[in-house]
Amino acid sequence: MRFTILVSLAALSLASGPLLAAPPTGAAVAPKVTLAPQINAADFARFDRTLSSDAFGGRKPGTIGAQRTTDFLVAEFKRMGLQPGNRGSFFQTVPADSTLLLNTDVTLDVSSHGKQASFAYRTDMMAQTLQAKPQVELNKSPIVFLGYGVDAPNWRWNDYRGVDVKGKTVIVLVNDPGFATSDPKLFQGRTMTYYGRWTYKYAEAALQGAAACFIVHTSDAAAGYPFSVLQNGGSGPQLSLPPSVDPAPRLPVAGWLTHAAATRLFAAAGKDFDQLAADAAKPGFKPVPLDARASISLHNKIGHFASRNVLAMVKGSRKPGEVVAFTAHWDHLGTDPTLKGHKVYSGAIDNGTGLSMLMEIADAFAHQKVAPQRSVLFFIPTLEESGLLGSQYYAARPVFPLDKTVADIAVDALPIIGRAHDMTVIGKGQSQLEDMLADVLKAQGRVISPETTPENGFYFRSDHFNFAKAGVPAMLASSGLDLLNGGRAAGEKAAADYTAHRYHTPNDVFNPHWDYSGILEDTQALYALGQKLSVDGVWPQWYADSPFKARREAAGGHAR
Repeated sequence: MRFTILVSLAALSLASGPLLAAPPTGAAVAPKVTLAPQINAADFARFDRTLSSDAFGGRKPGTIGAQRTTDFLVAEFKRMGLQPGNRGSFFQTVPADSTLLLNTDVTLDVSSHGKQASFAYRTDMMAQTLQAKPQVELNKSPIVFLGYGVDAPNWRWNDYRGVDVKGKTVIVLVNDPGFATSDPKLFQGRTMTYYGRWTYKYAEAALQGAAACFIVHTSDAAAGYPFSVLQNGGSGPQLSLPPSVDPAPRLPVAGWLTHAAATRLFAAAGKDFDQLAADAAKPGFKPVPLDARASISLHNKIGHFASRNVLAMVKGSRKPGEVVAFTAHWDHLGTDPTLKGHKVYSGAIDNGTGLSMLMEIADAFAHQKVAPQRSVLFFIPTLEESGLLGSQYYAARPVFPLDKTVADIAVDALPIIGRAHDMTVIGKGQSQLEDMLADVLKAQGRVISPETTPENGFYFRSDHFNFAKAGVPAMLASSGLDLLNGGRAAGEKAAADYTAHRYHTPNDVFNPHWDYSGILEDTQALYALGQKLSVDGVWPQWYADSPFKARREAAGGHAR
């Protein structure tokens, strides 16, 4: 998982977000769970210890560590007896374009009423092109404030109604009106919808023909992360799939503004930003053209890159063309030679634990006495830390038709902190996968808990989301924090400690003293869920109010 910016931001996680869960009240002590023989602490530890070792160099795509990672995964799948998951190959090549901003002293220049105000890169704003072009010029583009930049027919809300933004610069607010008002009847209240995500806002602005879109980082709470995350994520090459794979319209200029910068910009145009922002959360808000024009010049170095997804499968006995997918990304942040001491971003939790869990589940499926009726795909994408590109590529070039893909179950950065009364489902309230997992957990004496910060939109920030956007019921599961030993307080303390001291640092290392009892129970639970899904005729549905239900129906999937 990673905080990134603009086109590369996707798996954004203040790791405490997905890890922190509200525990159940009055839950009984969970009984000891019977595990499949292949699901055991020794194998789990061996997988994680190996993948997070310095020899793997932090698993950064394009390095020798990446080669060692994918070779190790394939060798283990072969040892278990799994088949190649991509028409005779264990690999799927993922091409990417890289864009490196060269003129990092660039300013956004705004002219209004005969005066000019300049906004500095990193200090006041962030900007890049999403078109992978070496030179992009924005010259005196008219500026329009578009509220939240949302066209949501299901909520009868359209900030673009009555305005032509072709060639213009639109300024929009982060998150959505429900968060701003805490009105449970407006969008989904404080729970972020996809309309609140920066990815949606850029995509919609591009579709409407805008030349630029700047999102205002109104607060850490509204964005789910501080502006420094955007500053740090914007450094270095930004990756995207080539237009041949992702032909959707892309913005010439995409960026962010600090709250202070937006206030100054609007004041220069004779407007009160805070007042307009408040008005934007009210039904019936109309776009406000500013008497101002924006100019910016971006000079970029464009490169091309390729990495590989890993795919292994257990072939179904009755319906091999129908597939249940398990997902965990293999990539991490590599090695930083400028650091003192340990220089490798080992990623033992992020995502060594997710990889180890998937390998345990794969081994269990491979050794079932009775083969699953449907095929079970173990999909291990690359470039998650660079914007979910590996899973985005698979969704565009699926090996199994997406309307024949029963479900996707994803895991990412699972904590190893002991047994818990619960498991966490990120973005709870999406599909019947949750009902099925609840039944599995009930047999274990446990329950499902949601994450505590639904306003941060974590459901939209990991690889399963590319399946969801394509209509495939998808669930992001994580370990619970209502621990048998110490309860919620102990679980949250452990998660907070990881966030503060190890997440996305070289300190995220393998610990030989870990207590695997809890994560093995979680592994068994997801294996049991996969078994249920592998039965011919089982088709979990999106809930009626899920925004992804219509896509499943439009794609001809198995929706009632």
